Order: sequence, then structure tokens, then C-alpha cells
Amino acid sequence: MTNEATELQLTDAAAAKVSALLASQEQDLALRVAVQPGGCAGLRYDLYFDDQQADSDVVITHGDIRVVLDDKSAPYLRGATIDYADTISKQGFTIDNPNAAGTCACGDSFN
Repeated sequence: MTNEATELQLTDAAAAKVSALLASQEQDLALRVAVQPGGCAGLRYDLYFDDQQADSDVVITHGDIRVVLDDKSAPYLRGATIDYADTISKQGFTIDNPNAAGTCACGDSFN
């Protein structure tokens, strides 16, 4: 199922990094973004490449990138933006989520 109403966005930096990582793979994969129980604030993000897709998944396309969300994670990610940074003080993917009421001190989980 494709649903652009989820409004999950990738910045240009995140899209470039995901594209580079996907180019090194030998199979057709999508970026799966999930919200899982865990972390000190109660919920945490999980990003990984996946070759599976369920009928109930929400699929968002960003250029040649498919972003897949399970139907339970999609509401938590509505309006969120995934970014990527590679600087001396910060490296990796981050998610700016307007639905997060709070985060833990380390920034790895939210509620």
C-alpha cells in the first residue's frame, strides 16, 4: 500500500547516503523505518534495509528509494524527517519527529 499522507521525508543528505548504501547491495532492498518498544523513554527507532514487504506496509518513494513502514509504526512517523550528518561532532541518521512528546538524554529513544 502506498500512502504519501504519512509525510515522512528524507533530506537530500539522508537520501544520498541511503542511495550510496543501496548501491553496494546486490539485491533490491527498501529502507525500513520502524518504531519499536525500548530505550529509556519507551520507544526507539529502527532503520534497516529489508527485502520483505507486507500488504499492510506503507510505502513511500523518494526518488529511487523505497521507504517502508509497518502499519503500526506509520502513525508515529507522520510528519517526521530523516536526516544524515557526517561531521566531527555528529555522524549517522537522525529523525526529527514532531510526534515525539519527549526524548531521553542520549536522544536514542522517545515517547
